[in-house]
Amino acid sequence: MRIIGIDEVGLGCLAGPVISAAVYIGDELKDIKLVDSKKMSPLIREKVFNKIKRHCFASVGMATPEEIDNLNILGASHLSMRRAIKNLPITPDKVLIDGKYVPDEILNAEAIIKGDNLVREISAASIFAKVFRDRLMIAYASHFPQYFLQKNKGYPTQQHKDVIKQIGKTRIHRKSFKI
Repeated sequence: MRIIGIDEVGLGCLAGPVISAAVYIGDELKDIKLVDSKKMSPLIREKVFNKIKRHCFASVGMATPEEIDNLNILGASHLSMRRAIKNLPITPDKVLIDGKYVPDEILNAEAIIKGDNLVREISAASIFAKVFRDRLMIAYASHFPQYFLQKNKGYPTQQHKDVIKQIGKTRIHRKSFKI
């Protein structure tokens, strides 16, 4: 049975997209302890990300800041999850999602609260999504250096909020999010 895990990152950010990852680990990565990405150091996350990329089926789905503003954050996160599944090179038999809700149109799915700590497939998706988004935000930092995105990754740190108050939002900022 092909069980995939899905998790998303970037819900609470002021800038950048919401990224979801869908991962099928199968019998791979037995020797690696998989946990929620927030419980790993950046170095360990990178190493596990690279192993997932080499040995598993993984894909991402994205919802842009404009889609977040138009749909709301929950609708955009569900859109990114559907896109992640669509981008997988395999068809899943079962989908396990971190959270409370199963997005419309995702079949044979179950939502698991705190699933990123409980289910290896969801943990792998958590890691994959986090590293992918962090890399994207670091790339954005070179275009918008005054926002320190390489440090805050778009999250509402005081420094990030202060810069927005001083010089405003960029094209990658979510216009509907208040600071």
